[in-house]
Amino acid sequence: MDRELHVVLGASGGTGGALVRELISRGHRVRAVSRGGGAPEGAEVMKADVSTPEGAGAASAGAVVVYHAAQPAYTKWAEEFLPMTENVIRGAAAAGAKLVFADNLYMYGPQATQPMTEETPQKAGGKKGKTRILMAGRLLDAHRSGRVRVAVGRSSDYYGPGGTGTIAGETVFGAALAGKTVRWPGSLDAPHTFNFLPDMARALVTLGERAEADGEVWHLPAAEPITGRRFLDLVSEVTGRPVRASVTSRTALRAIGLFSPFIRELTETVYQFEGPFVSDASKFERTFGPFEQTPHPEAVARTVTWFRGRRG
Repeated sequence: MDRELHVVLGASGGTGGALVRELISRGHRVRAVSRGGGAPEGAEVMKADVSTPEGAGAASAGAVVVYHAAQPAYTKWAEEFLPMTENVIRGAAAAGAKLVFADNLYMYGPQATQPMTEETPQKAGGKKGKTRILMAGRLLDAHRSGRVRVAVGRSSDYYGPGGTGTIAGETVFGAALAGKTVRWPGSLDAPHTFNFLPDMARALVTLGERAEADGEVWHLPAAEPITGRRFLDLVSEVTGRPVRASVTSRTALRAIGLFSPFIRELTETVYQFEGPFVSDASKFERTFGPFEQTPHPEAVARTVTWFRGRRG
């Protein structure tokens, strides 16, 4: 009998690629969907634009679980992310599949109280945070109405093999390996939760496999919060060379943003690095049992190895 099909949307991205690798390691049949068709070895590759009803429907056909890790360009979230997610909901519902959404923490906005839990008030004032609030609301409404089973998994900023377009991606690991100055936003001394991509994937697949996850929001487990200074020290220890760092302030980001639409978008979320930004995932472990997070020293070493291999 054919194995049940698990579909990963956005499979060429950091989160999507990690999900594909985790699902394959568990012996699942995996369809890896992206616009360009790139995917880790061992998956069925499909090119599709899931921002369209036709693309989302074709991508989800035959699936038992659909993992939504697709996203539009960072500068287009406010205009394109919600319509894309509506089409993904329709596609998963038509397939009769469970839908797991890879979310982040933008919806909470600047918080006076840390750590953040699933019950933290959603106070985002920026357009990307508001978009996240709307998307999660539509997904949970779809679950409550019986259209489709939904679970939402939220992570903080991530790093790891395959994670290039994140704040701790090419701008940290690529720069450090090239001997360039690492540009760090906000403050080097504020504790910050970072999720390691393989751990994120393990947690998201748990949400896909367990019925207890349905209809709920879950913060994904991560190693202990770490400051930017300590994070870069770990990178230095692994690479065997000092890492030069320069702090980029909010004012500097605004100035650079006059010439760079992408940098301009970052000013909305720089608060995450100006003070403590800590996620609490105790709800996940209370429900699904202890989760063995990869310690930062090991996770940084594995990430450096991947970036070295990418450089050739």
